[in-house]
Amino acid sequence: MAAVRVEAVLAAAEEQEAEKRRSITVEKELELEYDLGNLLAVDRNPPPAAALRGAGPRREALLRALARDNTQLLVSRLWELPAERAGGAGGPLVAQLPEPTFRLPREKPAPKPRPPTRWEQFARLKGIRRKKKTSLVWDEQAKEWRRRWGYRRAGGDPSRAWLAEVPAGADPEEDQFARLRREKRERVARNELNRLRNLARAHRAGSAVPAAPLHPTGHQDRDELRRVARVARVSTASLGRFQPRLPKEPAEPPSRSGGKKRRFQPLLGNLAAERSRQLELLRDMGSKKPVLDITRAVNKQLRQEEAEAAAANKGKKQSKRGKRGRRQQRPGRSGKKSGARRQPQQQKPAGGGSGG
Repeated sequence: MAAVRVEAVLAAAEEQEAEKRRSITVEKELELEYDLGNLLAVDRNPPPAAALRGAGPRREALLRALARDNTQLLVSRLWELPAERAGGAGGPLVAQLPEPTFRLPREKPAPKPRPPTRWEQFARLKGIRRKKKTSLVWDEQAKEWRRRWGYRRAGGDPSRAWLAEVPAGADPEEDQFARLRREKRERVARNELNRLRNLARAHRAGSAVPAAPLHPTGHQDRDELRRVARVARVSTASLGRFQPRLPKEPAEPPSRSGGKKRRFQPLLGNLAAERSRQLELLRDMGSKKPVLDITRAVNKQLRQEEAEAAAANKGKKQSKRGKRGRRQQRPGRSGKKSGARRQPQQQKPAGGGSGG
C-alpha cells in the first residue's frame, strides 16, 4: 500500500476550501448574452478543446467550473434588478424580471381552437352581436336586486309560484302548475340535448374519422341518441368516470373506441428523467446512425416471409397427400375384383377344347 503524504492531503483540503470560497467576480473574454425574463445566459466563449477530450475527472471538473462561473454571472445580473419585499417587511425579496427576448419552443402542443356551436354559427350568419348583460336585475316583487338566472332569481320560478294565470283559450279545468312543471322539464331536456349535440359535433370535428351526421331538427332515433350520449360522456377529462348518468341509462364502462386519451408528462416533477429524455433526443438528432433499426426490421420481414412460405407448403402437402391416398385405394379395390374374376380363366387348359 503506497504511503499517503501529508502534504498532498493538506493541498487537496486547501483546494476544496478555495473552491467553496471562490470570489463572485468572474472574468470572461466575451461577455455573456442575458435573457433575464427566461433566466437564460448564453456563453459564446469557446471552451478549451484539450480538456474536453475523453471522459474523466478532469473533464467533469472543467464542466462544473464552467457551469459555476456562468451561474454566478447570471445571479449577479439578477441582483442588479429592482426588487421589493413580498408580503410586508419580513417577507422574501422578489426581483422584477423584464420581458423575455428569446422565443423558447413549447414542450406541449398549442391548444386547438374550440369549434363554434350552432348558435355561434347562426349568430355569425345573421350578424347578431352578443351584448353583455348584467348578472343582477331589480325585482319588483321582492323590492331588491336579485340574480338574472339561477337560484333565487328575479321574478322567482313560475312553476313554484302560489298563483298561476290561466292563458286565453286554455282549458279552465287544466292544472296550470302541472303544465308549468312539464314545460320546465321539457326545457331542461331540450337544453341537455343541445349540449350533447354540441359535444358530439366538437368530438366529430376533432377526430380524423368522420362520424355519421346528426339531424339538426331533433328527429334522432334511439340508437343515434345513445351514441351521442356515449360520445358526450367520454368527452370529459375523466372519460365519463365522474359524469352523472341520465335516467334509465345503463351503467356501462366508458368506451375508448373513439381514441386513446393523450397523456403528457408533468411540467414540474422528475428533473432527472426530463434531463435524460432531452439528452437522448439530442443524441438521436446529432448521431449519423438512423433511428430505425434496419437489422431488426429485416429480420422481422424474413420471419414473416418464412412463416407465410411454411403455411403455403403445409397446405400443398396436405392436398397432395389426399390425392395420393385416393390413387392408392383405387388400384387395390380393382385388383381384388379383377383377381376374383381372372382366377377361373387361369385353370382352363391351354388346348381350349370343349371335349377336352
